[in-house]
Amino acid sequence: MKLNGHSPVDLIINNRKRIEKIFAILLVFSLICIPMVGVNYDLTEYLPDSTSSAQALDIMESEFTYPGMGRVMLEDVTLYEAKNIKDRIADVDGVDMVMWCDTSTNIYGSSQFIDYSDIEDYYKDGDAYMDIIFLEKDSSSRTHAAVREIEQIVGDRGLVAGSAVSDTNLGPTINAEVARVMVLAVIIIFLILTITTTSWFEPVLFLSVLGIAIIINMGSNIIFGEISFLSNAVGAVLQLACSMDYSIFLLHAFTEEKANGIAPEQAMANALRSAFSSIGASGATTIVGFLALALMRFGIGPDMGFVLAKGIFLSLVTVLLLMPALILRFQGLVAKTQHRPFIPKQWRGFGEFAYKIRKPVLIVVLLLIVPCYIAQGMADFTYGNEAVANSEGTAVYEAEQQMNEKFGQSNMMLALVPLDGNITEKAMTEELGDLPYVKYALGLASALPEGIPEDFLPDSLTSMLHSENWARVIINVRSAGESDAAFAYADEIRSIIDKYYPGEQTYLVGVTPSTQDIKAIIVPDNNLVNIVSLLGVALVVAITYKALFLPVVVLIPIESAVFINTAMPYIYGQRTMFLGFIIVSCIQLGATIDYSILLTGNYLDARAQGDKKEAAVRAVTVSAESILTSGMILMTVAYGLYFMTSVEAISGLGQLIGRGALISMLLVLFLLPECLIIFDRWIVKPGYAEKKHEKMNRIRGKKLEIPVLSELHRQRLALHAQLRENRRARHKAFRSRLHAVLHSKDSHPAEQEPDSKKEETDHEHK
Repeated sequence: MKLNGHSPVDLIINNRKRIEKIFAILLVFSLICIPMVGVNYDLTEYLPDSTSSAQALDIMESEFTYPGMGRVMLEDVTLYEAKNIKDRIADVDGVDMVMWCDTSTNIYGSSQFIDYSDIEDYYKDGDAYMDIIFLEKDSSSRTHAAVREIEQIVGDRGLVAGSAVSDTNLGPTINAEVARVMVLAVIIIFLILTITTTSWFEPVLFLSVLGIAIIINMGSNIIFGEISFLSNAVGAVLQLACSMDYSIFLLHAFTEEKANGIAPEQAMANALRSAFSSIGASGATTIVGFLALALMRFGIGPDMGFVLAKGIFLSLVTVLLLMPALILRFQGLVAKTQHRPFIPKQWRGFGEFAYKIRKPVLIVVLLLIVPCYIAQGMADFTYGNEAVANSEGTAVYEAEQQMNEKFGQSNMMLALVPLDGNITEKAMTEELGDLPYVKYALGLASALPEGIPEDFLPDSLTSMLHSENWARVIINVRSAGESDAAFAYADEIRSIIDKYYPGEQTYLVGVTPSTQDIKAIIVPDNNLVNIVSLLGVALVVAITYKALFLPVVVLIPIESAVFINTAMPYIYGQRTMFLGFIIVSCIQLGATIDYSILLTGNYLDARAQGDKKEAAVRAVTVSAESILTSGMILMTVAYGLYFMTSVEAISGLGQLIGRGALISMLLVLFLLPECLIIFDRWIVKPGYAEKKHEKMNRIRGKKLEIPVLSELHRQRLALHAQLRENRRARHKAFRSRLHAVLHSKDSHPAEQEPDSKKEETDHEHK
């Protein structure tokens, strides 16, 4: 394809200065846009509109606003001190109501008349416990400000926890931890690249190019308005780890062309043409793997899929457009900073070892694959916000544990029922309150004194529980937000609500009902995403190699690695987030299929010149360094997320990706050679080597077309060159005269120059 008579490769090289300016503008614009991209930490906002929870949330926000929830425990306080602090919290802007024992007990009476056993859910052994309901949702800036003020009121006299507190602290926590992970990742990647390359400046060049692509991706997220916390946390890290190969492929191709004595510009043109297919295939498989997430009905899938796929696409564009310009600009610096290789270039022994153990590895994988396939869906999964917020090791988690130990668990649910009459609402509320696992059930009908009409109460009180069309009943359950017991309690509460309002539309809102809806949506999504990502990657491989059976062979080690990796949580008895379980299948497939493609291509090249054994040994020998380099980078970055983040959803995803990269790397090096030998007759085409040789000859035969310069432009360039030469000559002459003068002064320090000579010297200096 040619544009205005020139091929795209010619245009890239001849317009490299313009490309540098364009990327500089994009970089500055993206840096400005990054702070404007919103980040969402609430998984319930990604539920489809058709789910009960999504519909209930819409009603809550329009009729009452959907409240955030908080918990406070005061230590070593009297009832009167607790009451004083409770009133101060209730007066905080953004707080709707504070649930405490003073709603049902006269705490100002004599202690002899207070039955402390009746209020031990709120006051026990000198400690007081309160539930806080905010006016706006957990992620609201108004709620965040209220949480900060409550923390100041409580001070060191107690603890503050709950979903609103988790959301308030989550953003700063994630941002700080991911920043540390990125710094560590850059340092470790620099060390890995330094060991595997032969120039001190090459790692700087790689990281600079991908750093620009990452910043542009982060800034361009403004087109979405808001992205999920998962996309924000792992997007940059995964983009860095998954797209490092592209720049390595291009620089190695350029170095190989230059080693043949070809001029730099022509060498870069040849490198772009020869590396484009491998870079394009590698990027396409990763993009397809990420885009498969966009088919999920649960909205966080499209959110992550589009952000990650866009990041890989921008990395491809940056490597293919900007990196050639930077390589040509800094080729002298790369040459000056050459160092001796730190690792041996001959991996023959490693290739022979891989060939020897190929059959035992195949037997082990065959024994493991079926049990692992079955076990991958049997782990203890989490589905909702609790895996995001209350992760072990965070301050909120520790506060929650202390509160649970002292006063038991607290799980707030809200029932929305039609505003049909107080009698039905009161009967339902009382039955809910009598359930053994319910701390209290509070509705306006049940709280109204007998005989007092609702109209007698101020609107500020009634509007909390009654709107124009709906009544809201607050139900506090003694359970975690996400557990089998909580799900059973929610189902029973729903059945009681339906009993009092048969045939009418009612809703149950809260962490537990939302988590049940997420689970119902996300589990079927898993099968769809796996099938689409697998077929998409297979299609890319088939098109790249123009072979129908080859994708099956290429995918065997990667899919085996996916099954083994996703079975590990069940084998270890480890609780893991189901969302990460889905995401890692796509990421592991898309990011590590490159290893399999690379080794298969080298096998086909070697097979055209030798037998199966030699081809297998040579394929591993040639591919090992690249596979180990790429795999170590992805593994290091992912395990950085695992070890350095306290948020369970992110650390768990990092562990799955890091372990998946390691398993994929090992199976490609030790299992794939045997698969290639077994299926050799179906994948090796006659004349493969000759066709590839002809292709490389065609590439090297294409000369770089440099635009013809006008006569006036030629004269201008010649004039500039002559001026530069004249300046260099004058500077050289001046340095020679200055050296002679200084040398003569040093040789005769006692002699004074005549005035005329001194004036002449001063004149020369000027």
